[in-house]
Amino acid sequence: MIFRIWRSRSVIFAILGCLIFFLLISFREIHVFAQQPTPTSADSEHSATVIVQAPDLGRNFRKLGVEGSIVIYDLNKNKTYEHNPQRNQTAMFPGSTFKIFNAMVALETGTIPDDVTVLTWDGIQREVPEWNRDTNLRQGFKDSTVWFYQVLARRIGHKRMQQFIEQVGYGNRQIGTAKDIDRFWLEGPLQITAKQQIEFLQKLYRSDLPFSARTMNLVKDMMVREQTPDYTWRGKTGWLTSTNPELGWFVGYLEQNKNVYFFATNININKPEDAPLRIEVTRRCFKDLGLL
Repeated sequence: MIFRIWRSRSVIFAILGCLIFFLLISFREIHVFAQQPTPTSADSEHSATVIVQAPDLGRNFRKLGVEGSIVIYDLNKNKTYEHNPQRNQTAMFPGSTFKIFNAMVALETGTIPDDVTVLTWDGIQREVPEWNRDTNLRQGFKDSTVWFYQVLARRIGHKRMQQFIEQVGYGNRQIGTAKDIDRFWLEGPLQITAKQQIEFLQKLYRSDLPFSARTMNLVKDMMVREQTPDYTWRGKTGWLTSTNPELGWFVGYLEQNKNVYFFATNININKPEDAPLRIEVTRRCFKDLGLL
């Protein structure tokens, strides 16, 4: 009887010993697994090389059948994407993209007090129907009303305009003589490259210009073209008929994914139907970058 009890206990102890042994082994394996080092960036480089290739932005120009260029600057990555880099460094008349600058000078000097004060149309019929009416700074910016901003430039005057051009370092800084005050951005001598447009827009975004916060914030708000919960797209178009071929601009910046992407697009306009392509080609290039 005693032998049977002792034997039973021995079996139980043996079983318990085995269980403890297996538990210890399992715990050690779990502990060792948890201590395995995570792969370093160096290990990743040895295991696989990731190559990021910039998209061919030129294909959008080819598909739409337009000649031109674009430069997009990614602020966070400090990276530039562009098509036709030589053209991006070629100085051209700014056209109505100059309305960004003109509006800020007009507000800063008190030439116009705000964005809603109306100037009376002079009654001269012009080719764009939206121009043939009374308008204000904001609506004139949206419609790109040439006569309105020419009135502002004349009221600002050559001396004050030249001073602000110099302070900002806008383009080639040349606005001609007093008689050129209402057309120097349309027919010269003022010129700017696409790369310089980007530099100017960065200063505006950072509020690093010789204008008050009120002035810059108001103009930034006027520049908004599209706004969704995901992004804000600001910009200004320009269309020069004084050049051959005619020239179309679209410049601005996109705020998306806690980042800012500055852009400057210009194209040759051979017929009126080409004008909307300034915006369309820019949109397609942004989509190639996974934006908009």
